[in-house]
Amino acid sequence: MVETGKYYIYADRIILADEVVENAYLEVNDGRFGYATLEKPLKSEIKDYTGYTVAAGLVDTHIHGFHGADVMDDDFQAVQTMSKGLLSTGVTAFLPTTLTSSADLLTSVAGKIGDHYKEAEGAKILGIFFEGPWFTEEHKGAQNAAYMGDPDLAQFEVWQTAAKGLIHKIALAPERQTAKDFTTTITKEGVHVALAHSSATYEEATAVVDAGANIFIHTYNGMSGLHHRNPGMVGAAMATDDTYAEVICDGKHVHPGAIKALVKAKGWDKTVLITDAMSAAGMPDGKYQLGEFPVIVKDGEARLESGNLAGSVLTLNQAVKNVVDWGIVDSEQALRMASQVPAASIGLDGRVGVIAPGRVADFIVVDADMNLKETYLNGVSVFQN
Repeated sequence: MVETGKYYIYADRIILADEVVENAYLEVNDGRFGYATLEKPLKSEIKDYTGYTVAAGLVDTHIHGFHGADVMDDDFQAVQTMSKGLLSTGVTAFLPTTLTSSADLLTSVAGKIGDHYKEAEGAKILGIFFEGPWFTEEHKGAQNAAYMGDPDLAQFEVWQTAAKGLIHKIALAPERQTAKDFTTTITKEGVHVALAHSSATYEEATAVVDAGANIFIHTYNGMSGLHHRNPGMVGAAMATDDTYAEVICDGKHVHPGAIKALVKAKGWDKTVLITDAMSAAGMPDGKYQLGEFPVIVKDGEARLESGNLAGSVLTLNQAVKNVVDWGIVDSEQALRMASQVPAASIGLDGRVGVIAPGRVADFIVVDADMNLKETYLNGVSVFQN
């Protein structure tokens, strides 16, 4: 659905692609953004959000499930459930994210999304994120080590063909044999390589960054830690230029002080807020599944029976609120870290994550405390809080 005709949004603050304007009017015309102006438009419809901030719709580049649905259900209806439900969290675009599993199941999941992604009725599907399967068992987390191995270009091409070219991002452990050559090849095809679930040394990680990898997945979690004589994956995430570091800001996965250290090292503009949410996100405590694994959700934590964390039940709008409440960044930076920065990390900031003339009018309205008031998709209000 696209809003036809023209109207203006008035707000205390409007976060544009390269500036913030105050007490301004933002044009929306036939579902796309026009220009912002300080002059009140005459003879035009104005939607008044006095007391609020307008920002680009949020972009979640790492999410496995929501509202009881999981990407690995191998049913596009599950992805559709996620798409529609995510609007309630301010997310207007996302990458459905797989888990380490059998090659055949991953082919089937990729094929179903590739065949139907344009049918998404809520948040838009930008591509697919393959989280695995080429990881290291020591840092497997909630990934099945039985399916882990070395990066295989022929196997990747099978998945990419099934997905109709929609796999936009894939994570691997840099110490795996063939990781460097694999990265060199597929980054030339426009696929973004990310590093995760790894025991790699600093040198092993930076070698694959030099080969083209540009993202560190859920930094601190599932990777070799920072030590002054062995900087590990965390050190590589902090020290490498032109890489992005994801972080789960739920207060469970990473201490706020460690998040602050990461932002200080990378800069907010290279730090990506993600949820890594599983199917229990948006649902009450109870028993759930994450791929093949049973998960118990209690008090905002999702854990395997072994006790290991199993993704999160975080929403992206809550992550934005958390980093502001923790005093790590200001509200403008936090909103960009959940929209413009994730889009840039996968090379799609020219398409989503910013408010600029001609872009599709996907945006959110938040109050002074970073609580979500409303979500717009294609210029149409699709969620109100």
